[in-house]
Amino acid sequence: MRGYDTAWFHVAPASWEAVALGRLAKPVKRTNVPDARLLSLYLGEGIVPYKTDKVVHATSEDTSAYQLVLPGDLVLNNQQAWRGSVAVSRLRGIVSPAYVVCQLSESLDRRFAEYLFSCSAARFPYVNSSRGVGDIQRGLAWPLLKAQKFPVPPSETQAGIADYLDRETARIDELVAEQERLIELLRERLDAEADALFQSSKKARHTVVKRVLRPLSRPAVPGLGVVTAFRDGIVTLRSNRREEGYTFSSAESGYQEIRPGDFVFHALDGFAGAVGVSDSHGNATPVYHVCEAVALSDDLTYIARLLRHLGRSGFLATQAPNVRERAVDFRNWSTFGRLPIVLPPAEEQRRVAAHFDDQVAKINSLIDATEQFVELARERREALITAAVTGQIDVREMA
Repeated sequence: MRGYDTAWFHVAPASWEAVALGRLAKPVKRTNVPDARLLSLYLGEGIVPYKTDKVVHATSEDTSAYQLVLPGDLVLNNQQAWRGSVAVSRLRGIVSPAYVVCQLSESLDRRFAEYLFSCSAARFPYVNSSRGVGDIQRGLAWPLLKAQKFPVPPSETQAGIADYLDRETARIDELVAEQERLIELLRERLDAEADALFQSSKKARHTVVKRVLRPLSRPAVPGLGVVTAFRDGIVTLRSNRREEGYTFSSAESGYQEIRPGDFVFHALDGFAGAVGVSDSHGNATPVYHVCEAVALSDDLTYIARLLRHLGRSGFLATQAPNVRERAVDFRNWSTFGRLPIVLPPAEEQRRVAAHFDDQVAKINSLIDATEQFVELARERREALITAAVTGQIDVREMA
């Protein structure tokens, strides 16, 4: 049997005790549950949120294997506990058989327990040398889970730590909320910029997409990477962003070549912003419309920004049928080609596109900096909780 991570033993005060989970929590089985909402653990977030608004009705669905969770219960996902899917629930609901539901010992202050089981100390990183990660993911039985030891201070210290963390995390949460509101305001400013810039000018011409764009049909070029139109309006090789979560076709049947400067519109996600001018040479699936300008004077960047604005504003969603949740189907060229658009003179197109891209770059830079601040604040919050509940800091000195 491999040892558990007990680094906190080296810094915890002598008055603290290393207590196995089996002494802190007792599994309970509350099956044949009444109507309730379904709960789910999010990895590492230390909360048990409602998975959906759906109420599972025992009269219409088989809930015999589901378990009832009450506020104050410790909930562990036995397939993901080693990654931090552990939390004390504040809600009443039900969970699937993949979870272990426990009642906590009266020796634990409930607020302290919430913080303890939300931090990295509540993970189950090791089981034994014969089990790899794949085995761990298939489930940790309670006999293995209950052996994990946790740092437990005296009762009065638990309450003091909870008071300190309530105060300090509230300050961080307030700061994070302010920064997230700033991000919302910056994004609203971007939308306002788009609304102002893409309004019809007096000299604009009313037309449709098929009179402005001409579809290209090129066979795929072996050996090239895959080009993707992302929802932020960037069209580039997947390798320039990320490749996780995508399915690759080894035969590349039906793929098409995309060259730098091509107009690219994702026929299912274009309504959500997946449209732009490619900066890469590669291949893409047939779900994309790859085009050139009918009139050389028209600016493809402007047209792409205009269609992205029409998508994000909700206009495109009214022009084609929905085929799945949050998707609008423009795979038929005729449907896409009938889209009405209004184009200003070519010189104004170039001016507007350049100005808009400049504003987008500036605002996105502010958003990126704010998001980094939020991430650091959340990391600080997690580090503070971990330090407090493992005895690395004496909260009495910080009162």
